[in-house]
Amino acid sequence: MDRQQHARLDELLRDPYPLYARARRAEGLTYVPELRAWLVARDADVREVLRRPDVFSSANAVRGDVVPSQAALAVLGEGIAVRRPVVITADGPAHQRLREPIVRGLTPARVAAVLPYVAERAEALADAFAAPGSGRTVDVMEAYALRLPGQVIGHVLGFDPADVPLMVRGGHSTEQLLFRPLPEEGQLAAAHDVIALQRLLDGYVRDRHAAPRPDLCSEIVTSLVPDDGDPEDGEGDPEDGGAEPELTLGQRGELIAHLQNFLLAGHLTTTALIGTTLLHLLRHPAQWKLLCEEPERIPAAIEEAARYDTALQGFRRVTTRAVTLAGTELPPGAEVLVGFGAAGRDEGRYERPDVFDIMRVPVARHVAFGLGAHACPGAQLAREQLRLTLELFTRRFPGLRLARDGPPVRMRPTLIHRAPEALYVEW
Repeated sequence: MDRQQHARLDELLRDPYPLYARARRAEGLTYVPELRAWLVARDADVREVLRRPDVFSSANAVRGDVVPSQAALAVLGEGIAVRRPVVITADGPAHQRLREPIVRGLTPARVAAVLPYVAERAEALADAFAAPGSGRTVDVMEAYALRLPGQVIGHVLGFDPADVPLMVRGGHSTEQLLFRPLPEEGQLAAAHDVIALQRLLDGYVRDRHAAPRPDLCSEIVTSLVPDDGDPEDGEGDPEDGGAEPELTLGQRGELIAHLQNFLLAGHLTTTALIGTTLLHLLRHPAQWKLLCEEPERIPAAIEEAARYDTALQGFRRVTTRAVTLAGTELPPGAEVLVGFGAAGRDEGRYERPDVFDIMRVPVARHVAFGLGAHACPGAQLAREQLRLTLELFTRRFPGLRLARDGPPVRMRPTLIHRAPEALYVEW
């Protein structure tokens, strides 16, 4: 993809909603060359795809827009190769097996147990950016949204808090390397961050395999040790006095990949959802005022924000056989982009879908967190972080508004974690 093509793609990704509207009005599906996929934009069609994982495989769920440079690929080559899919790209029984420990680790009871920690960290972050002498204008993305979800996911996994900044940086660098046309220097820096994250996760994988703890990292490691039949890949001796055999290099690589996938889904998406929700509430001061006066409306505001401008705009799918969708005949191997963000603005399902309205009644069930076999298992944890954030901000900063002298808000050019690049606010 050349520079001009990337410029067109950037423009489309910063505001995909006009494209979504055209695609919903068109007969059948719309092929989008910039995305190299058929766009599934109507709510009913999105639901059909998500309910038929046997026909619409997740094998290509996330595919990068950028091929890293040879120098960056050389750095990435220093990492541990992965041969099997992770939960987001698996289908059928393999997907169920990979998903089960995550579901067990994010049950309602376990989410409830972590909420006091979420509330404590949220208050501490607010204390830091609102401290006397720190000024009354802040980029709330940098000071809050980019920090809280990473700290929460690190806590759930059982990571040392000192490792969380590297974990967060590595996640963002992974996304940039795959989806942003970075200069050579930026690619190399991102690649080194990815390798640093892999090495960090490798340490946790080996530690939890040797001595499991009551945390989600242990749950994932002990449940998902793959059957690695390559004896030359091993490092330990299973006959060594009955001790637990060491993980092979291949096993370690796959467990690292599972943890990396969980981290990206767990903190980047929630960061984006916090940013977009605050953005749209502050763009509608009357609704922000109403939320401050009536905080019981916060759950409805969360659902409206997710419907109106969801963080995860869409995932890819590939057809496993010939199929007709919305009147369009798709051959085997056809790529489709399942537009969660497009479905949220479907005129056939919602009244005034392009209007942000936290008083929308009733709030129709949206697909912002997916549907069916691949529905987001962390949806409740994300909602709870946003709920606690809004309760905190409406209580402590009722005068919050977009900074009058701040730069114009620009959305990040991605469909994976749509959010403001920066969000300057004052109070």
